[in-house]
Amino acid sequence: MLTPSTLTEAHINGEILESIALMCDAEHNLVVNLGCMKGIIPREEGAIGIGSGKTRDIALISRVGKPVSFMVTDLKFDEDGNPYGVLSRRKAQLKCIEQYISALSVGDVINAKVTHLESFGAFCDIGCGIIALLPIDAISVSRIAHPKDRFLPGDDIRVIIKSIADDGRITLSCKELLGTWEENAAKFKTGQTVSGIVRSVEDYGIFVELTPNLAGLAESKAGVQVGQTASVYIKSIIPEKMKIKLIVIDSFFDSSFPQPVQYTYEKEHIDYWQYSPDSSPRRIISEFKCF
Repeated sequence: MLTPSTLTEAHINGEILESIALMCDAEHNLVVNLGCMKGIIPREEGAIGIGSGKTRDIALISRVGKPVSFMVTDLKFDEDGNPYGVLSRRKAQLKCIEQYISALSVGDVINAKVTHLESFGAFCDIGCGIIALLPIDAISVSRIAHPKDRFLPGDDIRVIIKSIADDGRITLSCKELLGTWEENAAKFKTGQTVSGIVRSVEDYGIFVELTPNLAGLAESKAGVQVGQTASVYIKSIIPEKMKIKLIVIDSFFDSSFPQPVQYTYEKEHIDYWQYSPDSSPRRIISEFKCF
């Protein structure tokens, strides 16, 4: 819990704190709940690039009701004698870049928080409001129509640094943390009936996701729709072709999805990942290299 003494100490030591933004006023200053007093983040201190116009004010407005990181730059009293903190999110971001993000390399595995979703990918906070993009095709091997099929805003996830551009923009990946074809297929056996999610309905069959990195092809069945949960019978598992043949037993809509992502890779760095089995002539690999 924040107290006047802890805020003073944070000011002296240059610590980064976090609390909830309660309001964005008409001048786009953020009002932050410090518990023992209110805090004010002046508009120009709300984010890197706000003062120059490189960052739009929507970056401030969209923080209302959500946690924000900041540094205490001053402690003052208002005209009624009430204490308040003068805060800077911009300085917290600069410190985060200097001490953490600048040290990241392609292939590093880090924690991130999903902030918002677009059709082309998920935007993630990788530290103090510094945003990186997780493209939709890097979310999982199993294809999804929209990132909302996998994540919700506010989800804490694990990601890989996929690339770092000259201007500092970072692109992320996630699918390499979710297991190879063989690791996922080992969870199932021929003859089992299991549940999955219908991801695509084609003329030649129905693609059903068994795990985020494993989908099988089921025979066509009337009434099956994309997004439904399906109970499927596993007809055969063919590693050399990376194929799982299924039969849809039933399908229905289930509001419990998306389920939390399960990770199989727990190390802090990855250079090379092979999804495909050695027995398959088809090679699906990811390499994480600095260019």
